[in-house]
Amino acid sequence: QQAIEELTERYKCRIHVFAADVGDEAEVANLLERIRAELPPLAGVAHLAGVLDDALLSQQSLERFRTTLAPKAFGACHLDRLTKDDELDFFIVSSSVSSLFGSPGQANYATANALLDGLVARRRAHGLPATGVNFGPWAQGGMASSAAATANISAQGLIPLEPSAALSALAEVVANGTGQAT
Repeated sequence: QQAIEELTERYKCRIHVFAADVGDEAEVANLLERIRAELPPLAGVAHLAGVLDDALLSQQSLERFRTTLAPKAFGACHLDRLTKDDELDFFIVSSSVSSLFGSPGQANYATANALLDGLVARRRAHGLPATGVNFGPWAQGGMASSAAATANISAQGLIPLEPSAALSALAEVVANGTGQAT
């Protein structure tokens, strides 16, 4: 609440908070219906959801894949399908370098992000706005902040991104109309 108050004061804007499980298509449809009824036309989508359920491939299960795929891949597909008739200015998805390099113990997460990359390519091929950023690990408490993740990141030669630098890079990618960036 404090962050919302600071943003509204600093940028002289209104922020509306709605809760929905993006992995559940009916909840996304209800959310979009409410937004369309109560607010000005939807200008864009920034899909930033993600859940980790790490395990070696031999320990993965359909349920563990579902846990990771639902918010990230299924959620993006629901948003894509339910907004494709809206005249959006942007459709941004937060992907991961795991879809490019792989990541030990994260077959499900890498798969979810690869599906996002494909969704971006498909949207662009159909003339719809789409930007995907395959972020590396974020510093200061990102998803890859455990000791094991830090060791894996170092072994891959990746350096955690400072949040302000990552957000500046995202702004540049969107401003340039880039479809996919790492």
